[in-house]
Amino acid sequence: MLGNLVPAVQRSVIEQLTSRPKLIVMDTMNFWMDIAMEELMKTIKMVDVLTINDSEARQLSGEYSLVKAAQKILAMGPKVLVIKKGEHGALLFNKEEVFFAPALPLEEVFDPTGAGDSFAGGFIGYLAQTRDISFANMKRALIYASAMASFTVERFGTERLIGLSQEQIDARLQEFIDLVDFEITFA
Repeated sequence: MLGNLVPAVQRSVIEQLTSRPKLIVMDTMNFWMDIAMEELMKTIKMVDVLTINDSEARQLSGEYSLVKAAQKILAMGPKVLVIKKGEHGALLFNKEEVFFAPALPLEEVFDPTGAGDSFAGGFIGYLAQTRDISFANMKRALIYASAMASFTVERFGTERLIGLSQEQIDARLQEFIDLVDFEITFA
């Protein structure tokens, strides 16, 4: 997982690897698009998964539609794209599929600082724990990531994450399942 650093540093880390890992995930931001676009483009070509927010996806691609933006960004090199939409959830794209994970509607958001990092940590942590980098498992990882981010915004900094139990995480994941579980009958 390449955290949001100068793209040249991210690329340098990749180039120093003696063997390529199963998955390279990269986070970036609009600041690097503004001042280091050429370096950013070189680095994006080297990763498997790119995580950015919706405004960054629009800036990087030049497209307003996130579906069109995703198509353009995937053509830049990554096999998978995660577009974070804050309180509106996240989208997961590959060339053939798209998946949407909701954000958990919370009564109160104390501090959104760090939610994106918790999201990334939850995503890559779930993939590392399960050792499954299929798109189907990335869908589950996206829900796990959303759950972790939902904890982060409930307190300042890492306060809510410290001492978090597996039971609390499992209960939060169940809230996500309940949020989108429905039955429908077509006449």
